[in-house]
Amino acid sequence: MKILISGCDGQLGSDCEQVLRRNHEAVGVDLKDMNITDLRLVKEVIGHVRPDVVVNCAAYTNVDASETDRSLAWKVNAEGPRNLASMVEKYGSRLIHISTDYVFDGRKDPPEPYLENDEPNPLSYYGKTKLEGEMAVRQTTDHYLILRTAWLYGVRGHNFLKTILMLAEKNPEEAIKVVNDQFGSPTWSHTLALQIEKLVQVNGQGTYHASSEGHCTWYELAKYFLETMSVPHALVPCVTKDYPTPALRPRNTILENRRLKERGINLMPRWQEDLDQFISMFGVRLIREARGVI
Repeated sequence: MKILISGCDGQLGSDCEQVLRRNHEAVGVDLKDMNITDLRLVKEVIGHVRPDVVVNCAAYTNVDASETDRSLAWKVNAEGPRNLASMVEKYGSRLIHISTDYVFDGRKDPPEPYLENDEPNPLSYYGKTKLEGEMAVRQTTDHYLILRTAWLYGVRGHNFLKTILMLAEKNPEEAIKVVNDQFGSPTWSHTLALQIEKLVQVNGQGTYHASSEGHCTWYELAKYFLETMSVPHALVPCVTKDYPTPALRPRNTILENRRLKERGINLMPRWQEDLDQFISMFGVRLIREARGVI
């Protein structure tokens, strides 16, 4: 099967390209190859490649910057998916579009999870743009799969774990405040790529949730990560109101992979299991990167 991956230089896109090329003809394109906000370029690339499936990993993911850089966030997260969906419809392909847990308002009491058919109500502008992207896809083509995930980390790009590691390595004795009243499910981008491959194989359609099993707070995640890495640290748990950010964060974005389980294709393990494997494979590289060696 021929699969086009947008955003192939990013955290998830690079893992998707690595995973999908093993059994498929995977073609990765980054911003310079196909800016998804440019309909002409999208038409040119999809028309040339003629993929069976388009996996959209391109997104504006800076949650706080989205509050001020609204025009670009809207173009990438709302208009970009519409452009892809229109060309998928034109050339007879399927679209797998990656969305986010931040389309929910987090008002459910943890550990009650969000299901695929729960009503979205984003708190941040980032969440609103991602919800608009979902709606644009649904309005433009019937040949789609929207995949919501959460708290993504990987070996490429920037993420929460890399930031925490860099701060701890810089000064192990300096207190690092980490929010301990927001709940979610940390998800390894490599495992998500494997789940995407499975959904390609079974021709999944509609809206799915795909995040690791189990849940934790940001503080619990940071503590588990640094202790497993044997990195000295001075983490301090705090509440959201003591760590103000430009964008509002939902208190609870635990996702339930209900549709994956109903179909018997849920590949997502418990978050601790995946994080242990991630550290085993990339721990040395992460330390070197945090110390500026690579």
